[in-house]
Order: sequence, then C-alpha cells, then structure tokens
Amino acid sequence: MATNSTAKAATQRLFDSVKLGSLALDNRLAVAPMTRISATETGHATAPMCDYYSAFAEGGFGLIITEGLYTDEAFSQGYHFQPGLADASQRDAWKPIVERVHASGARIIAQLMHAGALSQGNRFRSGTRGPSAERPAGEQMAFYRGAGKYPLPVAMSVTEIEEAIAGFAAAALRACEAGFDGVEIHGANGYLLDQFLTEGVNRRADAYGGTVAGRLRITLETVEAVRAAVGPDFIVGLRSSQGKVNDFHHKWRGPEEAAEIYGLLGGLPIDYIHTTEFEAWQPAFGDGASLASLAKRHSGLPVMANGSLHDPLRAAELISDHGADVVTLGRGALTHADWPHRVATDAEIAEFDGRILAPLADLENAERFRAAA
Repeated sequence: MATNSTAKAATQRLFDSVKLGSLALDNRLAVAPMTRISATETGHATAPMCDYYSAFAEGGFGLIITEGLYTDEAFSQGYHFQPGLADASQRDAWKPIVERVHASGARIIAQLMHAGALSQGNRFRSGTRGPSAERPAGEQMAFYRGAGKYPLPVAMSVTEIEEAIAGFAAAALRACEAGFDGVEIHGANGYLLDQFLTEGVNRRADAYGGTVAGRLRITLETVEAVRAAVGPDFIVGLRSSQGKVNDFHHKWRGPEEAAEIYGLLGGLPIDYIHTTEFEAWQPAFGDGASLASLAKRHSGLPVMANGSLHDPLRAAELISDHGADVVTLGRGALTHADWPHRVATDAEIAEFDGRILAPLADLENAERFRAAA
C-alpha cells in the first residue's frame, strides 16, 4: 500500500501543466462529457447549466468538456431537453457559460454529437436514421426520458450522410464563435459515427461500409469538414470507445483492429483522442494494453483517458503507466465539483451515489438529491 508521501508524489503529476495542440491547460484533470438533459425544450443552455459548468472550473479542473450537443435540425438530436449548437440562438446561449468558465481559469470544449439510430427524443423530425436498417440492441434509457425498444432506423442515403457531416462542421464554427476553446467530435458510445464503425450495425455495401477504412469513412470526412470550417488553430478532438450506451460489452476484433483504427485516426488533423472504457486501466482485449495505451501507441496523438478514474492513484496511473496526457472524470466530478482541490489538499473523497442521476439524470434531480443528503 502506498504511504501518504508516495501517494502524494504519484498524484502530483495530475497537476502538471500540459498542452493539447495550441491549448495550454493548467493541469491534467478534465470533466468528462455527461448528458444532463437540462436545457430548454428548444435546446438552449440555461442559468442552472451555467452554475453547473462553472462549479467545475471553480473546483480546480483545468478543462471541461460539455455534454453532447446536437448539431443540426434534422436527425442529430438524441434526447428531449438536450442542448444544441444547431442555430445562432443556441450558440449565443452558451456564451455566458464559456465566459464564466474562462473567468474561473479553466478551458471549455464543446462536444458535438449526432445520436443517429439511438435518438429517443427529436423535436425536428420523426423517425431515426442510421448506417443500416438495424434496430439497436437494448432499450432506451429511462433516466434520459426514454422507454421501450429503440425504433427501427432508416438507412441513411449518401445525401443524408453529407448533410450530417455538414451539420458537424456548422456546429463547430458556432462553437468557435461562442468562444469555446475547441470541439470534440463524438465518435464513441454507440452514437452515429460509432454506428458506422460497428460491424453488425453497419451492413452497408457502399463506400461507407465493409472494411475498417470504409466504416471509418464518415468519421474521417467529418473531421476534415470540421477542420476546414474552424481553421488550423482551433482545437479539434475525437472521442473513441468500444462499448456503447446500449451495448456495454461490445469489443472490436482485437489489438490488430485497434491498431488499424488508431493508425487511420492518427493521420487526421485532430489534436487529441479521448478514449473511454468502463475501467480505463483494464486491458482492452482480455490481456495486454489498455485502450488508452493502444490509442497513444498507434495514433501518436495526445490522449485523454476516461473510465472509473475517481480514485486519484488510478487517475495518476493512467498518466504514468498508460501514456495518457489528460484524465477525465464523470462520476467523480458529479460527486465533487471540487475534486482537484480535494486531491491537492488531501480532503475526503466520497463514493459516488447513483441517486444523483435517478430517476432523471438532470440538474433538478441532482439539486433535490443534494438538498436531501
């Protein structure tokens, strides 16, 4: 067991400064994107959301990544009361949040998300779209106001794929205009871009299916479109995972396929890859390297690692032993918005209590939970 002095030395690396592309961070601690379904019905960020995000900045996190923001007024929205970046008014609603986070010394990145076939609430269109007409596994998430099985999606036409890509690019430009420090393209957790990558979900026979390169084509084209929209200096990242919100146990074919995927992603004009697993330090394929390690090795890019890293020693291990440049916290940040300050001062860190997300994972429920605690 580590002594207090050795533990302190190990966790000190979490507080080293680091750069992601041109973006300088005061430490290696970031808040992971977490869906909170607390915007207005029309997708506008709210005053409670401003308090929520700024609390992490005030608590010492060097970087905050927003929840997934829908990108267009077609098929991208995933949840009722999800915030968006699909028009100018939604863009402007984010400006006070960005300004307040910056005033507290942190940076903030907007995560851009297209839910695809996993959409369970879209005020713009009826029905869903995906790479193929395959009903998603599992059931809709009740704590995001869903119920029952996912609907059967319609396979996207090439024109609809192009429209989705254009939506990512337009939303990225709005993020830049709102003052965000960068964008993170959501290519993970079973949402649209990940649906295209996933065998069995993507059964296309055209250029967007088949091989790894074909199944990654929409991701590659999305990144290129976003980069063209925001220019060379704005931060662009990409989130990557094996598991999905509707299929926790999904795996790629093995380390060889991971090497191919991350090799292709490493050739893109992005500033980092953000990997997420249930437990980030575990081998990605039964034994051997973690997903974060594989991403680092085969892409050559800076890596953020996410997954049950609320133990400070575990978080430090991802940096010292797995090659991660930044660690991102979800449950740990929800438990303590001032998690970095607590680690720095050896203050108590409580266990996560799932009631903060039940029956709904919104800010109103979290406030009720804290009031009753």
